[in-house]
Amino acid sequence: MRAALGVFVLTAALAVHTCLASRLGAWQALPLSLAGLALLALCAARYERAQPVALNLGPDGLSAWDRAGNLLAQGRIAGCSQWSGRLLVLALAPDHGRPRTLLVAADALTAPVFRELAVRGRRGAGA
Repeated sequence: MRAALGVFVLTAALAVHTCLASRLGAWQALPLSLAGLALLALCAARYERAQPVALNLGPDGLSAWDRAGNLLAQGRIAGCSQWSGRLLVLALAPDHGRPRTLLVAADALTAPVFRELAVRGRRGAGA
């Protein structure tokens, strides 16, 4: 996913340069294109840092934590969708506030943990 994100950032920066170069010229468009690339790269890095790296399965629900140890999402599993054993989408309903959606790729967890999470998701969703 990181490689795909990098390709998307470079493609968007190249598209910005192509559009601006046709109007301003290649050399005049370069600083604006580099600024766009920097902005997109910063946004991609921020997105990567905000991804959960730790899950805590408890008897009352699930919690997701980021690299800095900050709680990203916590609550009971209220909904679940699974696509061919590769991706699990969980809806977490906290005690107060709005529900959060958590996407879990199968290769991010070991097979038994992913299976347990899928079973808990289906059970919590009432399926």
